Amino acid sequence: MSEAARLIANHRVHVVPVVLALANPPWQQDVWLDPSEFESLDHVVHTLFDDFCDADEPERYLGVSLRSDEEVVLMRELGAALNAAAAEAPNDTDAEHLQSSVWPEVVSIAGRLARVMVTNDLREIATLVEDAAVPDPCQIVPGTTGNSGERAGGSSGSDTASPQVGSATARERPSFPS
Repeated sequence: MSEAARLIANHRVHVVPVVLALANPPWQQDVWLDPSEFESLDHVVHTLFDDFCDADEPERYLGVSLRSDEEVVLMRELGAALNAAAAEAPNDTDAEHLQSSVWPEVVSIAGRLARVMVTNDLREIATLVEDAAVPDPCQIVPGTTGNSGERAGGSSGSDTASPQVGSATARERPSFPS
């Protein structure tokens, strides 16, 4: 995995779950309104505006926590909707945010963004799996280890096998008396 892919994966492991939480009203009621739970709307807002993205200006997070222009546009819309909900929450409580007149819009935008993000992540995973696929055993070149196409022993042209993989050409055949 490249460093760029590792960076985006490390950011998205935080961003995608909070977007999913914003798209899930039962989760919001059960978790955010329970003071014994770790996650709250405050955690979500810090993730999306401060820690792993900037929902007010998401363009600079393209390639960092966002994979596509569509994600950038939807994140900006989500940021605007969250700011509108905050404007209707004078005491800044989770319950007030959930009761704001724009909260259904927050949930709707988050749902669209979640779908796009998950779809993009699944495409990326499929690409990684295809790139790392083990070759078809019927297509392995004789004299190779079978994993990467390297010749046995690690260098091309070598007939010596690594200790883990035996090579028929490297072993002596038993001699039988005639």
